[in-house]
Amino acid sequence: MSAPGGGPLRLPQPPVPDAERLRGEVDRLLGFAAGAVHPDGGFALLDDEGRPQLDQPVHAYVTARMTHVFSLGHLLGRPGDGALADAGVAALSGRLRDGEHGGWFGALGPTGLEDPASDLTKGAYAHAFVVLAAASATAAGRPGAPELLDDALGVLERRFWREDDGMLVEEWDRAFSALDPYRGVNANMHGVEAMLTAADVTGREQWRARALRIAERVVHGFAREAGWRLPEHFDAGWNPLPDYNSDDRAHPFRPYGVTTGHLLEWSRLCLHLRASLGAGAPVWLLDDAVALFDTAVREGWRADGHEGFVYTTDFDGAPVVTARMHWVVTEGIAAAAAMYAATGEPAYADRYEEWWDHAERLFVDREKGSWRHELDARGRPATGTWSGKPDVYHAVQACLVPQLPLTPMLPAALRDASAPSPPA
Repeated sequence: MSAPGGGPLRLPQPPVPDAERLRGEVDRLLGFAAGAVHPDGGFALLDDEGRPQLDQPVHAYVTARMTHVFSLGHLLGRPGDGALADAGVAALSGRLRDGEHGGWFGALGPTGLEDPASDLTKGAYAHAFVVLAAASATAAGRPGAPELLDDALGVLERRFWREDDGMLVEEWDRAFSALDPYRGVNANMHGVEAMLTAADVTGREQWRARALRIAERVVHGFAREAGWRLPEHFDAGWNPLPDYNSDDRAHPFRPYGVTTGHLLEWSRLCLHLRASLGAGAPVWLLDDAVALFDTAVREGWRADGHEGFVYTTDFDGAPVVTARMHWVVTEGIAAAAAMYAATGEPAYADRYEEWWDHAERLFVDREKGSWRHELDARGRPATGTWSGKPDVYHAVQACLVPQLPLTPMLPAALRDASAPSPPA
């Protein structure tokens, strides 16, 4: 790979797999994802062979994730990825943005706003990804991205951030007039990623402070008080709802119980946050990251006697949904790499190598492309929660986290790595 300004982009050497293999996997993933461009704007869902599903809605979060990864691809020097990132910025600045009320639609069906498949609600989850996409595209120097980032941060601050709670609220109606009483941890987790990235790109340190407030309440509060079995569903007063979705246990975004992959994801985010705060970082960030990681391994990995991470457990640590999701093992890989970077403990490098081997044997699809998104407990392809291959965001990041420092976040780290050296 070459940097946008020319010449090879040199990144630090990770544990096994080595940097050359990881960069090759990024190329393979982004090549597969390039087929997602939708003729009406944004990025389509992809089927198992990488064909765009043009009869399905265009989702804001998918378009934002694709914009993010193609911005990373451009920063890595991949030809054509800048234009793909531009297509995402255009869709997020245009058809997916609500010109009347502000913010971003959840999804637009094939016939537009009136399509019954459209989702006109305004969710914190999608808005966090719009911030991430805009920040990444800004780091990549893409036109229109700084304006999109200013807009997205303004909406996140005015509509979703609650200073008294130190958290994001979950979901509004289209007009921002009715707020859903549900409160969720998943959207706040991605809010932390987006806020740290925005702080790195813009220099606005209030977003880093807000990321710490969210992490402190969720990790050092909710998770620690629950013995590291993180509750994710709450009412409007942030009281836990332990039975939430007990009748829809494999929900893709709000599953019942404890989500193994989120324990791993939060552990990594704590380490990014700790590194970004430097000497002033609270001690608990590392201690809590270790506790979350250990819980995910103890109760999620091979929890039912078969290789792989179970999707969810109950609040006693027993497996509930035993399907294996690709995004969970990618988060395990990234978390193990981050833990190794933060501690130097060889056990984390061993886990990193073990989980990459697991992913290569069962998830990485060398025939059709990308990664198989879901397997059953015995490693066979399944579609209980996910069908097709709509997401390369998690897998791309699993390839990049091991190659980059824990701070700044990926877009700024790649921007800094590709910047020409000052004259001597």
